[in-house]
Amino acid sequence: MIPTNAQQDLMGVRYVGCGAQEGCIEIRQTPGNALGAYLDGARIVVYGSAQDATGDTMNAGEIVVHGNNGDACGYAMRGGKILISGSTGYRAGIHMKEYRDKKPVIVIGGKAGSFLGEYQAGGVIVVLGIGFEGKPVVGNFTGTGMHGGRIYLRTDTLPPDLPEQVCAAEVTDFSELKTILADYCREFGGKVEDLLENKFYVLTPNSKNPYRQLYVRN
Repeated sequence: MIPTNAQQDLMGVRYVGCGAQEGCIEIRQTPGNALGAYLDGARIVVYGSAQDATGDTMNAGEIVVHGNNGDACGYAMRGGKILISGSTGYRAGIHMKEYRDKKPVIVIGGKAGSFLGEYQAGGVIVVLGIGFEGKPVVGNFTGTGMHGGRIYLRTDTLPPDLPEQVCAAEVTDFSELKTILADYCREFGGKVEDLLENKFYVLTPNSKNPYRQLYVRN
């Protein structure tokens, strides 16, 4: 495992910070896949972009990416926070889950690719769409198979192809969002009040119709 509490030359290195429980790793290049896999309390800061599977099965701690991120960010994540200033690829938050006081959070400052929150079972995903105002902030099939947790979208228009197992509503209670956005603004600048001037929607599972469109009828 890469030592903590130091800046590292880690261009393309995979599994940086795997299972780390304490300390801070600062990276000023683009690390390889599975950055912070199984992270368990440490902090990782990337002054650039990250590749695929960032925070895979992450349990606790914080990953901050001052750039964009590849596919499957937060795969099976079960605790901690991933804060991304830019955009992500496909399947961010796939299989996220929560248990008791473990509630994972992903904040995406730009836009997210298709299958955001696929099979999400818990936790919170926020897509801010900064720089994409008036444009789609997510790809296709957002929330496919979703059966827990919440997805917040800062947008004026909902995706036209939301699956039937997802319910969408305009946000009226901003208490949870304010706390999450305060962390984002602490890392990347900006003001929470400015972000909240725009409309937010929240996506949650439709318990009456969780998987009907994915499987054959019994």
